[in-house]
Amino acid sequence: MERNLMKGNEALAEAAIRAGCKCFFGYPITPQTEISAYMAKRMPKVGGVFLQAESEIAAINMVYGCASSGIRCMTSSSSPGISLKSEGVSYIAGSDLPCVIINVMRGGPGLGGIQPSQSDYWQATRALGHGDFQVLVYAPSSVQEMADYVTKAFDMADKFRMPALILADGLLGQMMEPVTFADGEIKMSDASGKPWATCGHGNKRPHNIINSLYLQAEELEQHNIERFKRYELVKAECPEAESYLTDDADIVVAAYGSTARLARSAVDTARSRGIKAGLVRPITLWPFPDKQIKAACANAKRVLVTEMSMGQMVDDIKLAIECRLPVSFFGRTGGVIPKPSEILAQIVTLDEELKGE
Repeated sequence: MERNLMKGNEALAEAAIRAGCKCFFGYPITPQTEISAYMAKRMPKVGGVFLQAESEIAAINMVYGCASSGIRCMTSSSSPGISLKSEGVSYIAGSDLPCVIINVMRGGPGLGGIQPSQSDYWQATRALGHGDFQVLVYAPSSVQEMADYVTKAFDMADKFRMPALILADGLLGQMMEPVTFADGEIKMSDASGKPWATCGHGNKRPHNIINSLYLQAEELEQHNIERFKRYELVKAECPEAESYLTDDADIVVAAYGSTARLARSAVDTARSRGIKAGLVRPITLWPFPDKQIKAACANAKRVLVTEMSMGQMVDDIKLAIECRLPVSFFGRTGGVIPKPSEILAQIVTLDEELKGE
């Protein structure tokens, strides 16, 4: 095993290479530029391809073409750059192609600011492009998970022939932590086991055509129905969540990504003061881990959702627990990072309300 001290962005890039990513197409934007910089330096040394496109729109369409060939490819950006990529993501999803997309979130809307944020949750889980489609969404909370989940994203994208998104933020992208990589030779991906790929047929099979345009409504409807049947398999296999001290918790805090780290610290302090608090952390944001969330809140009396946004995950939490419990929200936005003490204050307030009932 190989252990290094790395930035989150760099660990993610190295893990992508080790997962067989052969082509990277990107465009610089803070706070994810280290991904492009690392790929530019590393990819040529291992037989891969790095290309800085002329725009975010060009980069995602290069991914579209590359994914058609069956090799593993990736792009990365930050919030406004992901918005520019949305049309291309829809084409990729409509063509049933696997790829990995990285969003290291910054404050918004608009150009906003370069500080960390989680305000792209709705975009990632509801509207990453037009039409009837979804993408797999993973939300790591450490540098190690930045590395681990990019590998899983490639694997699941290939398995289900759909885009996968890593939804991180500027805090995770810029922080440095130890990260472990398994030893082994780096092998770039090819079209092996992908009979749909446009990689040359040698007159041994029919032509493969990659397309998202269907002029007959019934034909498009059938493709959408078949795609959503595949999504049901994704929902059955892929949901992930982590529970912490929830078995006897009166108050369960729900948080994802870097905010979950801050919430965990607040939960530990609450426990030291005799408050029965716990934490549930969704790891997949789509498919949302409804069953795991419901189980974590089974014995709770209150739920507190905390995010670096104005409250975008709140409705998903309410749906997961079937609106059985009161759900409160605390968040900071615009690039402001919530303090553990602020989250703790919300827990204390809920505990006092419970004692007063």
